Amino acid sequence: MFEIILLSEDPEIEKIKQRMLEEMLKQQNEPKIPPGIIDLNQSNFDSIVSAENPTLVDFWAEWCGPCKMMHPVFESLSKKYPKIKFARVNVDNNQNIAMRFGVQSIPTFIMFKSGKILDKMLGAVGAPGINMICQKYSN
Repeated sequence: MFEIILLSEDPEIEKIKQRMLEEMLKQQNEPKIPPGIIDLNQSNFDSIVSAENPTLVDFWAEWCGPCKMMHPVFESLSKKYPKIKFARVNVDNNQNIAMRFGVQSIPTFIMFKSGKILDKMLGAVGAPGINMICQKYSN
């Protein structure tokens, strides 16, 4: 004869199952931020920057040397601040978005939350500048 053991009768297994369930529910309620840097355009800009979580947007262009210099810094710091969404707008392809927010020089970094501008930095501010703005809004 085979003996059937019901695992749910073991109190230790029940504790583990309960803990796992609580962890899954906690993760389910945390806001989901897509990994990596999001390329913004006319069709997705408003929905991304309208999120409850802060979004740091890099306004840049292909021909801009300082912009290219900032790309690896921006990418590296996007991994350091998981509570902040990192996104980019190519101003040549999205002039209407750049004009809407008064971007006249690049790179320009704008921190949005719930569709509103929280902060703005102009120029190749390097890692210290990006760190500073991210620390300010990652709480």
